[in-house]
Amino acid sequence: MGSIIIALPRQETARKIKEILLRHGFGDTIVVSTAAAALQEIGRLSHGIVISGTKLPDMDYTDLLDCLPRYFDLLLLDTTQNVSHRRQPGLVAVTMPVKAYEFIDTVNMMLQNLDRQVVKRKDNKPKRTEKEENYIRNAKYVLMERNHMTEEEAFRYIQKSSMDTGRNMVETAQMILTLIYNEI
Repeated sequence: MGSIIIALPRQETARKIKEILLRHGFGDTIVVSTAAAALQEIGRLSHGIVISGTKLPDMDYTDLLDCLPRYFDLLLLDTTQNVSHRRQPGLVAVTMPVKAYEFIDTVNMMLQNLDRQVVKRKDNKPKRTEKEENYIRNAKYVLMERNHMTEEEAFRYIQKSSMDTGRNMVETAQMILTLIYNEI
């Protein structure tokens, strides 16, 4: 299950929300008071939700929403008059005060949706054939021998080069092998 980050400037409110979540079995809950701290925590996590009000000391909720990675959603706590205007992808808005069971149901629904997306992402990853794995392995070996890199450095070099050129890692490994063997 995904993680929950509570980003609220008032620590008393954040503590109460965390207690409610803990009582209902949501153990992976982190409390922070700024958007910067929330983003720092997000960097360590795979997926989850951020619970926030409209304003944090260092950022508005719209800016925070723009900074969230793909597998994080924002649960916005707002007033009744403003909730109907909050329509953006990755954003769910609830009215304050909120009933505990409605809040828990919303959090549960959001986390289950993100869990499904993450599982789908992992299932959609194409598996490499043995031949493709060999290209990558050989390119790593050549980089390690010629450029005195560690295996991890060689892998990251291939990975970064593939991202920079917009090619997959197998094509990049083939290019590296071709370039090196053409020099010989």
